Amino acid sequence: MRLYLNIISLFIFTVSSAQSNYKSILKDIDNDGEAYSKIAQQIWSYAEMGYQEEQSSALLQKTLADQGFEIETGVAEIPTAFVARYGSGQPVIAILGEYDALPGLSQQAVPYKSSNNGKAGHACGHHLFGTASAAAAISIKNYLEKEGKSGTVKFYGCPAEEGGSGKVYMTRAGLFDDVDVVLHWHADNKNAASVRPALANKSAKFRFYGISAHAAGAPEKGRSALDAVEAMNAMINMMREHVSESTRIHYVITRGGEAPNVVPDFAEVYYYARHKTRAEVINVFDRIVNAAKGAALGTGTEMEYEMIGGTHELLFNDVLQPMVHKNLQSIGGYQYTAEEKVFAKKIAESLGEPLDVQFVEGVAPYSESAKAGGSTDVGDVSFAVPTAGLRAATWVPGTPAHSWQAVAAGGTSIGNKGMIIAAKTLALTGMQLIDNPKIIKAAQENFIQKRGKDFQYIPMLGDRKPALNYRN
Repeated sequence: MRLYLNIISLFIFTVSSAQSNYKSILKDIDNDGEAYSKIAQQIWSYAEMGYQEEQSSALLQKTLADQGFEIETGVAEIPTAFVARYGSGQPVIAILGEYDALPGLSQQAVPYKSSNNGKAGHACGHHLFGTASAAAAISIKNYLEKEGKSGTVKFYGCPAEEGGSGKVYMTRAGLFDDVDVVLHWHADNKNAASVRPALANKSAKFRFYGISAHAAGAPEKGRSALDAVEAMNAMINMMREHVSESTRIHYVITRGGEAPNVVPDFAEVYYYARHKTRAEVINVFDRIVNAAKGAALGTGTEMEYEMIGGTHELLFNDVLQPMVHKNLQSIGGYQYTAEEKVFAKKIAESLGEPLDVQFVEGVAPYSESAKAGGSTDVGDVSFAVPTAGLRAATWVPGTPAHSWQAVAAGGTSIGNKGMIIAAKTLALTGMQLIDNPKIIKAAQENFIQKRGKDFQYIPMLGDRKPALNYRN
């Protein structure tokens, strides 16, 4: 505890004594806000799904290359993944950026449900994520250049966070081995930098092969692959009674046959298993596999499965996370214009909630008691390098991720304003870390203490190649 208090005291001194040196750099983010907003909205319009983000990745690469970054493309055997690097020497500060959209969530930037005539939409705000992170990396580069500092800033272009586990392959490939600290952020309905756990996750597509036949004329000759999927699902749904309360299991049938009068000879179901610990996820996933085997046996079909993704839970850093929170408080929130407030009220009405802008205009209090919700491949990075992040109010308060309301707000100035808050917080944190190696040392000590000295990284998805076709 004494070490923790000493670290916080050091951090407070850092903010009070050096903040004035950073103001001009942060002001540049505001001055370039319109340009960054155009980049984000261009990616919003691309709405490219995991491992298909060719235009989005190329735009961010160009943005960074134009600012003097060296670009390494196609890293970790992923065509849309890249690393942009500027500077030399220690410390090495990495900033994560994402840019994949979600299938089936096409939406216009309007406060009512209306398709944008596409298959996908940025319902998790990754168009803002990637752009704000690039803006922060450029700001840190400008600081290194202006002040003549030693240090390196690296931007990681991370595809396919939504189920594709892009960062897992990047971690497995050793791309973070020379990094001292990793910073990241995410879109949200409020400004916050508390400890927010994420669930470990393991996912796979289960494929069943049967025998086709005329469903009325010769059903006895058929063996339905769809029956196998339904039998598997029935067993998993019964299994829900016998797993821990915090376990989450979800599935979607991706192929179920082509015509009712043809016994399906192929069917596929896509499963996720989640829990707050990796060990329990592995246990639950093994039970899911056994259910699939039983379904195949009982229906006279054959089964195979393909691992699609697998992520660790998040490992929080007790030094870095309060630092990011303090910086977010320093940056503060933003005000809605009259037009934005009308839009926000309509979104709030669609959610059945009153509009409360407390944590749009301000920052939520620091907390370490939040419950785990979704999963993120940032978890694997957090077991490789000391990692910290924040959330910024790019959506209307009360908006859940993966909703049309999130896509809509992310396509407006509301999303752009939250993105700038995130960019400035990341940039400020990165500059302070460059100036204060003692904080980095303390963060690394805390990292080793929490992770364990004898920890060995084992990817949840094993040694498989990147699942480049998982959205096809």
